[in-house]
Amino acid sequence: MKKILVLCTGNSCRSQMAHGYFQAVGGTDLKVYSAGVETHGLNPRAVLVMKEDNVDISSNTSNHIDEYSDITFDLILTVCDSAKERCPVFPSQSKQVHFSFPDPADATGSEEDILHSFRMVRNEIKSFVKEFIDINL
Repeated sequence: MKKILVLCTGNSCRSQMAHGYFQAVGGTDLKVYSAGVETHGLNPRAVLVMKEDNVDISSNTSNHIDEYSDITFDLILTVCDSAKERCPVFPSQSKQVHFSFPDPADATGSEEDILHSFRMVRNEIKSFVKEFIDINL
């Protein structure tokens, strides 16, 4: 079983969505964790748009990277530039990959405009995860 850590700044949106898709697509072959270099709590809009795609992340928690310091990961994926810059050093056997997604929490406008941003990022993450698993795992 491969252990994957998805890392973002606040572990509230992008890393949570990627966590959900890695778990849904990878199934029992993967043990997925997500964390942030800070913790901002689980974003309810991320939960909503993932539920629209039949992936339930409502029981996920916003975790700090330090909580996983004793785990050896096979893959560490940073999903935002800030997390990549602030990412602590991990054991050398951990493969590190970076792919930056826009932060849907920065969206402005009406609620529908904001949800549209969340859906767009969700769809980008879903495509990335599926392709990544197909090619790398």
